[in-house]
Amino acid sequence: MKFLVTGAAGFIGFHTADRLCREGHEVVGIDNLNDYYSVDLKLSRLELLRKHGNFRFEKLDIGDRVRLAELFRDEQFERVIHLAAQAGVRYSLENPDLYADVNLTGFLNILEGCRHNAVGHLAYASSSSVYGMNSPMPFSTNATVDQPVSLYAATKRANELMAYTYAHLYRLPVTGLRFFTVYGPWGRPDMALFKFTRAILDGRPIDIYNNGEMSRDFTYVDDVVEGIVRIQDCPPQPEQPGEAPAALYNIGLGAPVRLLDMVHCVEEAIGQEAIKNFLPLQPGDVLQTWANVDDLVRRIDFRPVTPLSEGVKRFVEWYRDYYGRTADHPCA
Repeated sequence: MKFLVTGAAGFIGFHTADRLCREGHEVVGIDNLNDYYSVDLKLSRLELLRKHGNFRFEKLDIGDRVRLAELFRDEQFERVIHLAAQAGVRYSLENPDLYADVNLTGFLNILEGCRHNAVGHLAYASSSSVYGMNSPMPFSTNATVDQPVSLYAATKRANELMAYTYAHLYRLPVTGLRFFTVYGPWGRPDMALFKFTRAILDGRPIDIYNNGEMSRDFTYVDDVVEGIVRIQDCPPQPEQPGEAPAALYNIGLGAPVRLLDMVHCVEEAIGQEAIKNFLPLQPGDVLQTWANVDDLVRRIDFRPVTPLSEGVKRFVEWYRDYYGRTADHPCA
């Protein structure tokens, strides 16, 4: 099939586009290549994707309504996997306008492109951050999520509501995927695992918020991509007349890990103890995430399986290879 993958130079977008290309699909990837984090890292991902003869890249901002509409019209995609977004909980506290432009207006432009060009299924990235502080554990997609604690979370919840509206009004099949702390090779430099690895190799302290009394449902990127690829092949099928073709699923390991235990995995993988700097909880952070993936298992017969220790080991191996680092010879 012919796919559009937005955010193709991003972490999850890169892995997803690579997987689809390996399966023989035609993939058009778009990204605006912004400098929220290293553009060189994004270009390195694209360099690998361009080795696939069935991949094409267009530098395009999803906020550009006219050019995006032209792309949809010219390409006539069968499926769209929307992974472009302005990420980062803390960054949203300082740059709210950017989140509105990208995560709200940009997503509306994607919905319009799908609506006007008969796209068979839109799968889009949501986030575990929509659960906020007040949901019972483990997080279920049946829970009420109306108390986000960051603007980033609010925009992701807004995406879910917008997608449902388009499914209801225009019968556009949409599936939202609430990702839980995705990590792995080619990961984002603003994420904790990346920061911890770099700091430990450099012999610098790592910042541990809330004195380490928080936990995350860390989910390896290959497991996330497996879920994305399987779910895109399963457009929602309404069971009742008039029901909207819309669905939501969690993609998480289903096993929260304490932050200090994650740090220990990094120390083990590197072979070096971290210098720890304990700090209070930051605005926008939640204390725990924990995915209930029963609905996902029922729908696609798959649940994430990669243990954190193994995933962290693979990340550290990639990091050392990509940056030419060793514990003895850290780069500047």
